[in-house]
This record gives sequence, structure tokens and C-alpha cells, in this order.
Amino acid sequence: MMAIAQARRRLSAAHLSDQVIERMLLFAALSAVGTLALITLFILREGLPVVFDRGPLEFLAGQKWAPTRGHFGLLPMIAGTAVVTIGALVIGLPLGLAGAITLAELAPPRIRQVLKPTVELLAGIPSVVYGFIGMEILVPLIRDSGALGGPGYSALAASIILGIMVLPTIIGISIDALEAVPKSYRDGSRALGATQWQTITGVVLPAARNGIVAAVILGMGRAVGETMAVIMVAGNAVQFPNSVLDPVRTLTANIALEMSYASGAHAQALFATGIVLFIVSLGLNTMAGRVRSVKRRAPRVLAPKTR
Repeated sequence: MMAIAQARRRLSAAHLSDQVIERMLLFAALSAVGTLALITLFILREGLPVVFDRGPLEFLAGQKWAPTRGHFGLLPMIAGTAVVTIGALVIGLPLGLAGAITLAELAPPRIRQVLKPTVELLAGIPSVVYGFIGMEILVPLIRDSGALGGPGYSALAASIILGIMVLPTIIGISIDALEAVPKSYRDGSRALGATQWQTITGVVLPAARNGIVAAVILGMGRAVGETMAVIMVAGNAVQFPNSVLDPVRTLTANIALEMSYASGAHAQALFATGIVLFIVSLGLNTMAGRVRSVKRRAPRVLAPKTR
């Protein structure tokens, strides 16, 4: 009887401990959600008055940003952000996808053990270091190049820096997507006579498409939200870029450059800029989550044609 009573007490204590841990974890999760909700409410409270006062269309499509004169048009910064982000993806996507394929499918284990931590290390480098390298090396290279020219501080410089900065995101998530493809897909393709490269391009990549698309979307979000490195190399001119060699100002750079001295409607306009960024980032993350959750379909494996 004593043994049974002791066993019951131990089970009761273990059950109580599980309940305490479960509630602590629930509190931590709710606190994170609550913090996000408070941040959202604060940004909306501070930024929406100027949007309603000027009108959403004028605020988003206005072409003039002159806070001292009451002009709060975000279109030049939206265009600058779009150009820099697209440029970063044009540079980072091929390199990232090639790196992921190499590490997941082609590289020997010893080389992979060296290269994968090296790529992950890129994510830990502060953005100001990327910006400093861009200022000292990339900007003079663009400015002094006979084929390019211009001031050097440009959308091209920002795109190259961001293209390098998004590599860890694209490569890391793409590797996970490629490794999640069942081995039976590869075995079936090779059994039909396909080469390794045909297996990768015709079977593995289509099967991992959703994860790769999610990696690209998250990389896009990383590029949209970057601030310091872009400030240091983009030139920060409030204008529509006619070419990638023109200076541009992004939405994040606009907030960082002017928030320290802004007041009144000017500060509200900067908070409204934060609302635009918040909506874009939320949309990209939601899109990436939905893409990754889509059920993967097995690709159709076709035997190579024989003569």
C-alpha cells in the first residue's frame, strides 16, 4: 500500500509539473502575440491620422516628399524599394539556388561540412559591415568603371549588397526543401535511366518547388526590411530611378533618416510609412507560409528518350 501511495504522489507531482510548464509556455506564446498586437496598435494610432487627412491615394501615389511644406508622397520611396528588392532577387536567386543545389545534391560530405556553416555565418554579420564594405569597395568600383559610371551610390550598389545578404535565407530554406524530397523520387528517376542532373532538374526541383518559392518570398522580405546597409550605399535621393545607376531612397531608409528630427504630421507620416512596410512584410510572410503548407505533389518521372 505504501508503494502504491508513493507512486500516486509521484504521478500527481509529475502531472502538476507538466501543467506548470504548459502554462508557462502558453504565457510565453501569448506574450509574443500580445507584444505584436501592441506594436500594431501603436503604429496604426500614430500613422493613420495623416493617411486619413491627406487621403490614402495621395499618400501612396504622391510624387513629392517635402515634409516642411506638407507634402508626404511615398511613391518615389516605394519605387526605390521595388527596384532595390527586384535587383537583389535577380542577383541573389540564381546564386542562392545554385548554392542550395550544390550543397544538397552535388557536394561531397566534407565540402558540405565546410561550406554550409560558412553560408550560415553570412547571416550573423551585422548589416553595417556589409554597408561599410559596399562604401569602400563596391561604390568606388561602380563610380570609376567606364562601363557603368554615375555617382556610385545607387540602386545597383544596394541591390548587390542585398543580393549577398539574402543568400543565407534563400540557401538555407532551399536546402531544407531539397532534402525533404523523398529518396524514392531520386531512385525512381535513376532507375529509368536519368542522369543526376536530369534527376535534379526534372524531379527534385519540381518536388521542392513550394519550399524554394517560400525561400524566395522570405528573401524578398529580408531585402524589403533592410535599413542600415541600404542607407550607406543607395544614395538616399528622393527621386524616381531612371536607371539602376541612379541614387534611390527606400521606405526603411526614409524612416531611419528622418525620425530623429520629425514632429507633428511629419512624424505621423513616418509612422504611416511603417504601416506600409508592416503590411508588405506581413503579406510576404503570410504568402510564404501558405506556399510552404501546400501539399507537395510527386513529379511525373519520364524515361529519357532513346534512339
